[in-house]
Amino acid sequence: MVSLEAFLLLTLSLSLISPSLSSQVSLSVSPKTLTRANRIVRIQWSGVESPSELDWVGMYSPPSSRDKHFIGYVFLNSSATWQSGYGSVELPLVNIRSNYVFRIFRWTYDEVNYKHQDHDGNPLPQTKHRLAVSEEIGFVSGLGPEQIHLSFTGKVDEMRVMFITADGKDNVVRYGLHEGTLNQTTGTEVNRYEQAHMCDYPANHSIGWRDPGFIHDGVMKGLENGKRYYYKVGSDKTGWSSTHSFISRESQSNETFAFLFGDMGTYTPYRTFYRTQDESQSTVKWILRDLKALENKAAFISHIGDISYARGFSWIWDEFFNQIEPIAASTPYHVCIGNHEYDWPNQPWKPWWSYSSYNKDGGGECGIPYSFKFHMPGDSSVSTGTSAPATKNLYYSFDSGVVHFVYISTETNFEQGSDQYNFIKSDLERVNREKTPFIVLQGHRPMHTTSNEVRDALLREKMSQSLEPLLVQYKVTLALWGHVHRYERFCPLKNFQCLNVSSSFKYAGAPVHMVIGMGGQDWQPIWEPRPDHQDRPIFPQPLRSMYRGGEYGYTRLVATKEKLRMEYVGNHDGMVHDMVEIFSDLYLDNSNYNNSTGNSTVNATLKKGKEVVVEPRVSTYIKAGSVIMAALLLGYMLGFFTKWKRETKQPTWTPVKSEEMEELQTL
Repeated sequence: MVSLEAFLLLTLSLSLISPSLSSQVSLSVSPKTLTRANRIVRIQWSGVESPSELDWVGMYSPPSSRDKHFIGYVFLNSSATWQSGYGSVELPLVNIRSNYVFRIFRWTYDEVNYKHQDHDGNPLPQTKHRLAVSEEIGFVSGLGPEQIHLSFTGKVDEMRVMFITADGKDNVVRYGLHEGTLNQTTGTEVNRYEQAHMCDYPANHSIGWRDPGFIHDGVMKGLENGKRYYYKVGSDKTGWSSTHSFISRESQSNETFAFLFGDMGTYTPYRTFYRTQDESQSTVKWILRDLKALENKAAFISHIGDISYARGFSWIWDEFFNQIEPIAASTPYHVCIGNHEYDWPNQPWKPWWSYSSYNKDGGGECGIPYSFKFHMPGDSSVSTGTSAPATKNLYYSFDSGVVHFVYISTETNFEQGSDQYNFIKSDLERVNREKTPFIVLQGHRPMHTTSNEVRDALLREKMSQSLEPLLVQYKVTLALWGHVHRYERFCPLKNFQCLNVSSSFKYAGAPVHMVIGMGGQDWQPIWEPRPDHQDRPIFPQPLRSMYRGGEYGYTRLVATKEKLRMEYVGNHDGMVHDMVEIFSDLYLDNSNYNNSTGNSTVNATLKKGKEVVVEPRVSTYIKAGSVIMAALLLGYMLGFFTKWKRETKQPTWTPVKSEEMEELQTL
């Protein structure tokens, strides 16, 4: 039997250890039911005694989650009145198919654990002292499917649409040429993946796993060329989505529009276990601006690896698809696999030279969410070597207007003799250059970069040995890469030799390599260092690099049969900051490339909005210099001009972070 003195001592100890037992802190949330149009929750608290700047409120879903398994958190000091012990914050929530609850915690400085950190080196909050718990809130039923996104199939007269539901019940796609008359209907295939399919921590652990819902996959067929179609998805029982529209493909189109980038990631209005990508919002915003300017012209979006940066935390995928829906529900959204979708310790293909490259970047997902949530053309796949389903969407191709696009996987076997190598070779052999005079190849990890990313050095060497001969032999126009979170354009490269140093030229005999991983992720090693000063980058840059920058943004491809033009659009102003244009063999007047009217309709289309596309001044200088300077001197002058332009223009954009990352922060 416990004595009275012992009981009182125990009670006192508990009150000191757990203020929540005696605290009068109140925590409320409103509204209690959220809708698609009203999904912002207001979190209010009062009665917090002696407030600390470390006090925080955590988000939990499902409500039964352990205190340590929060989805995200916000510090109470984000409210202007927090020092008075009361305040409020507002957060937009996404529907992750279960209710939310909020909890307030007291966190003291002497409890900070610097071994438990986020990507910025900040300690993650501790949950020892819980002060209050809110009521549950959730989304109203009957809202219909969410996370809607389109993609091409292998047929020109089709369009695929995918979406998520909570219950997997029968849902259909209704579509037609008139918004008020959706007179065609198609069913959907339903798939899902389970926690047991995940291969490692945190994806297969309760801290990262959340029910992903049911993934629906439907194909709209028999589409007429180049027409605006309207569609919605859902059912009468569970509700319908809003009505969306898209422009169908044209089998004989003489122009191509595309928006391309890598490594965009996801914005979240809260902190979580990993740093998320705030700048991804701007990338989506400017692409939406450009899509509206195109009006009734077909286009597509290309995201070349490191898609959501979920890295094993399931709800980040939900945030990502809600973020891209404004563009992906009206424009086909195409992807290729990156290290943060796939890499894991026991991946099936891991040659000796790749061990510094292939680590735990996928957060234990081993390609499963990527393989289920997207459905790209073709049937490429590779076994996971476990009971999990095979990894899909690895390599494929399609024609869009006058360009043949090829997507490859840098995470699976690409060496000579592999299935992927054979696909690339066979695919390039069959390209009809009369129909598609340009070829654009895309993969995640770059074959060329002047970023000081030493861990991929051997991988880049193997890629060059295996794939560059194919790119040169079959006259690939552009090779686009991500992974390095910056923009960089190279001259046409063959065996590391420049074949042309202009920004406007007829195909020079080798592809122009471009790194376009500046879609949203920020951390990044420094540029290639000087041989005698390893802590300082080569400046202005190595001669093979024509332009490089640290600004977030995306690229915009416009092409006719005569000319392909690639533009780098910066997120800080939505304007063009670099460009290259390449003329095909079908271009007749080669005497004055930059005065060509080959893309006149394209440029006119993109000038319709409030933002006017400005031609980069650098091309004028390059033209003049190419007449009077040798290639080596021209490269030097181009670098000098780039430096002068940056110094005099005083850009206001936010650069990526220049810091070497620890093992947890691998690319």
